[in-house]
Amino acid sequence: MNIFFSLIKCLIFLIYWLLIANITFRVLIKKRRSIASSLSWLLSVYIIPFIGIFIWFFFGELYLDKRQKKIANRIWSMSNTWLNELKSRTYIFQIKNSEVATSLFQLCKHRQGISGIKSNKLKLLTNTNKIIETLIRDISLARKNIEMVFYIWKPGGIADDVAMALIKSAKRGIHCRLMLDSAGSIAFFRSPWVDIMRKSGIQVVEALKVSLLRVFLRRLDVRQHRKIILIDNYIVYSGSMNLVDPFLFKKSSGIGQWIDLMTRIEGPIAATMGIIYSCDWEIETGLKILPPLPNKTILKDNSNKNSSIQVIASGPGFPENMIHQALLTAIYSAKHELIMTTPYLVPSEDLLYAICTAAQRGVKVSIIIPLYHDSILVKWASRVFFTELLEAGVKIYQFKKGLLHSKSILVDQQLSLIGTANLDMRSLWLNFEITLVIDDSHFGKNLFCIQKQYISDSVLLDKKVWSMRAYWTRILEKIFYFLSPLL
Repeated sequence: MNIFFSLIKCLIFLIYWLLIANITFRVLIKKRRSIASSLSWLLSVYIIPFIGIFIWFFFGELYLDKRQKKIANRIWSMSNTWLNELKSRTYIFQIKNSEVATSLFQLCKHRQGISGIKSNKLKLLTNTNKIIETLIRDISLARKNIEMVFYIWKPGGIADDVAMALIKSAKRGIHCRLMLDSAGSIAFFRSPWVDIMRKSGIQVVEALKVSLLRVFLRRLDVRQHRKIILIDNYIVYSGSMNLVDPFLFKKSSGIGQWIDLMTRIEGPIAATMGIIYSCDWEIETGLKILPPLPNKTILKDNSNKNSSIQVIASGPGFPENMIHQALLTAIYSAKHELIMTTPYLVPSEDLLYAICTAAQRGVKVSIIIPLYHDSILVKWASRVFFTELLEAGVKIYQFKKGLLHSKSILVDQQLSLIGTANLDMRSLWLNFEITLVIDDSHFGKNLFCIQKQYISDSVLLDKKVWSMRAYWTRILEKIFYFLSPLL
């Protein structure tokens, strides 16, 4: 009996060290992972043995299941026939960009293969009720198709009004597709709305399903975080807003109403948004739904000749590290003023250095974050960056009228970046995200007014007061900072 137990112990010991060796090898060969992230994983696995191994198998690697990975690897390649045909429609592309935007648009062209695209109409939306009202009107006027993807759809309030509008459109023959993240929209998939929508003819897809059976097939924390609405291959909505009623969503948390930004665009940009949606749909269903290529009639005579838009998508199958590169390029392009809003501030070392450098070379840099937060982990992890930012001359504003959820960057009131990506590791390198890059002075001035309103509703973090914070809070900040590469 003693021999048997000794053999079992030896077997467990052998399996344990084989797992450790396997994880160490995977961490070291991962080309995109930073040194800080690699060290965090190695320390976690070696110092907290079994727990570290368990966490690694859940969150350590970015992968889909085999079928999804195969699709993802081919859909956004430069050999993609649809993209090559889109590039032949030269009339939709903007030839020249403003000085501050040129570098970023050149980067996008090199990495994604297409230039900035013209638009007919570009509008920035801030009031959730008005956004929903406008959206419902567009849904009711749709003539061909409606496609949506959201991270969160929470039933109740004005979200139900959108559901009813979508159902009515489906019943009158409009082709409707709805893709929602499994984890973010768990309340929706447990509600009667799924069956009601499907019976009305709406195709509802649960993206990146969460279940125990999928634990060893892929990472469970890879999430579909995009927010996109496409109507008639012509109207596009995108931004930070989930399909929720802000007066009801997470009301019990006591942090107040969620504050978001959405952009509504008319024109050929719908084609590039459509191919991104098509990619996501194929990954989930295996079915191709390529959007129609834009013709000359899609651009109206009154189209904005000085406006140029790029769409940057991230996630498995899309150009690697693209959003991170875009953010760095935008920050380094700033000459006069840089304003950033984000609910989650846990930047990479490169982003932190770029922001501090901008302030040190004379750019007026402001970062607006929520005073009240829904994530304790991110809240504490973000605090460790404050000292370095403040010392560099960055102004940090803490928004006090709810949870500021909008994600925006404005460079010299000309170049705008608006989308779903937060300034944290998860958005930059893990989730399916989307960012609109807009080179338009009128749009930039509108965004500037909104950001100034955010600032007026915020408290400025005082450098001296911050330096006098309690010692125990500094210890907590360092602990959460240690975990930040894993966020």
